[in-house]
Amino acid sequence: MSRGEPPFEPAAHPGTQGAAHPPAPSGTGRGGMGHGYPAGQAPAGQPGGIHSQGGAAAAPPIYRADQAFAPGSGLQWSPISKRHTWHRLLAAVLWALPIGALGAFVVWRNGGGAVGGAMWIGAVVLAVALTGIVAELDRRSFGYAERTDDLIVTHGVIVKRLIVVPYGRMQFVDVTAGLLGRWMGIATVRMHTAAAATDATIPGLPSTEAALLRDRLALKGEERSMGL
Repeated sequence: MSRGEPPFEPAAHPGTQGAAHPPAPSGTGRGGMGHGYPAGQAPAGQPGGIHSQGGAAAAPPIYRADQAFAPGSGLQWSPISKRHTWHRLLAAVLWALPIGALGAFVVWRNGGGAVGGAMWIGAVVLAVALTGIVAELDRRSFGYAERTDDLIVTHGVIVKRLIVVPYGRMQFVDVTAGLLGRWMGIATVRMHTAAAATDATIPGLPSTEAALLRDRLALKGEERSMGL
């Protein structure tokens, strides 16, 4: 020790210098939020809060029972043509004419007389009327919607059905129309997939609309299949 210097004094034990550490805030645990709030109850916008970014994923939307067959995503069902009803009604009439005439003749020849023949014709007319009613209900039940990744089709009067056809699963799309359909200017679009249960049919489309829908579906199917 040199002359004039103060004597050496050892430093205090580490941790005793300075002010005492403040007590840890309540709510800290193994996660160590350290904000003084109970776990999981931090205010909105703070880390660990209920509305913080990067938190738990939002719950999926809940649909009501009457929305089970809704297209979703704010879309609306595209209806089919009203000529679909007339197509089925005219087809029923064309079948009913020979069946009614031949049946009435057979009933008359077998002893039924004019009354029996008239009853047969009345039954055929009633069947045609019921066919027209069912055809109109069927037309109103049909609808389709083109979504981003798939096409959905719904139909059914007594039993409602909804079919989802992914664009990437479609093998080919065809358009068909019989003699009566071509005369009325309507056609049927069919989507074929690897599983026959997921095939979908949209009848009663105007011929121009059917052709445009076929081209759109074929293009989307090619794009999705190349991306697989």
